[in-house]
Amino acid sequence: MKAKLIIFSAPSGSGKTTIVKEVLKTDIPFAFSVSATSRAPREGEVHAKDYHFLSVNDFKESIEKEHFLEWEEVYENQFYGTLKSEVEQKRQQGYNVLFDVDVVGGLNIKKFYGDEALAIFVMPPSIEELKKRLKGRGTETEESFNKRINKAEQEMEYAKDFDVVIVNDDLNTAVKETIEAITNFIK
Repeated sequence: MKAKLIIFSAPSGSGKTTIVKEVLKTDIPFAFSVSATSRAPREGEVHAKDYHFLSVNDFKESIEKEHFLEWEEVYENQFYGTLKSEVEQKRQQGYNVLFDVDVVGGLNIKKFYGDEALAIFVMPPSIEELKKRLKGRGTETEESFNKRINKAEQEMEYAKDFDVVIVNDDLNTAVKETIEAITNFIK
């Protein structure tokens, strides 16, 4: 049986990464698809573990060579993408591949793999809660905070295009619902 693909997408600050970390603790044989980005590493991030950090020029060159399954210029000269080689290598090793990608990227991967992929959208309980979470991080300038909120509002309109929508109001409940959806899909 060919390994499946599990796609997680969500607006920034909705708790997607926290849920993904909990899912990875289960005994489901997962390999995490490490995305590529042209942004600078944040404190504590490790190349090839958190992201494949590429220069803007290297990223653009990889786009031209069609090395990406999907990619997007999220902000000017800030690219994110999924390397085809990364995904196929993990699938050949027998792992279900887990993606933590932006909304457009998630839908593009789903379109590419169809029924082999489960697309999960993690929804914040409200925009107000999302604002509170992003402010609580303390990592945003006023400008980047406003950009993220505007983007989140746009991204939430795509929730209907995903296979499963998980509302992250209570983390434990969201994790439980997510694991159930994945387990049912893989079987």
